[in-house]
Amino acid sequence: MNENEIVSEEVLEAMGISRPAYEEIQTLVGRLPSIDELSTLLAMWRSQGNGQSLLTWLKGQPHSTERHDYIESEHEPQSREVREPRVRECIEIARSLFGHNETENLAITKIDEHVDTVHRGDAIYMVGDVSEFFVDSEYGRRFLHLVPAPVEMDDDETMEYISMILQSLEDNGTIFRHVPIGTGGLFGTLLQCIGSAGRGFDILSCREVRLDAFLFGEHGGRYLAILNEPNEDFFLQKLTEARLNCCFLGRVTKNRVLVDDMDFGKVDIYL
Repeated sequence: MNENEIVSEEVLEAMGISRPAYEEIQTLVGRLPSIDELSTLLAMWRSQGNGQSLLTWLKGQPHSTERHDYIESEHEPQSREVREPRVRECIEIARSLFGHNETENLAITKIDEHVDTVHRGDAIYMVGDVSEFFVDSEYGRRFLHLVPAPVEMDDDETMEYISMILQSLEDNGTIFRHVPIGTGGLFGTLLQCIGSAGRGFDILSCREVRLDAFLFGEHGGRYLAILNEPNEDFFLQKLTEARLNCCFLGRVTKNRVLVDDMDFGKVDIYL
């Protein structure tokens, strides 16, 4: 099969592969998959799927990532491979970091004044560059026993600029609120921003970076923004004018937490 050849809808239908699942396979393989690769993945799914749909099973596979030099320090070498956890493993990580039944968990501060400003169906965006850094985080220290890498990152000006733009959008009613991503990473900030209002969230991860870095990395320069659907076009237009990157994460739910269609449980188990 030619590398640039897209598998026809007829072939995918005959193999029982939906177009979204095929696109997910492209992400895993890093290019257009061959028929043999599709057949191999289907065989793996049938033997390991445990009743999950093909798409859900694919989303639970490790992301396509490369080893990063910043995990190694000349002062204390950390050249061992740091395996990326799957979505199901991240459930246990999240509960160990934030679950109220765990010892030494990260406390989530409830923000009562914002309870009425987060509604089911609201859009969740991350503003700023997606980060692959996770060593200098509670997750990196506690679970991977990594020493923070000697990497200097000056995010003060970036944070001030993003905050200024988002504050103006909050003042004019375009967004309900914005919060810097901090301790506990994206997952912890979502709990603080949305979970503390008694709501849950349903998000998709970014396949270009490690899943643990995406969920638990604490690199600065990023904000969460919560807004309702009618304001999304204006919000995106203003971010484009401000030359800011953003990533649509998902939606606010009634009270459950989902990542890549995997159920992390009710939000109250983390608060």
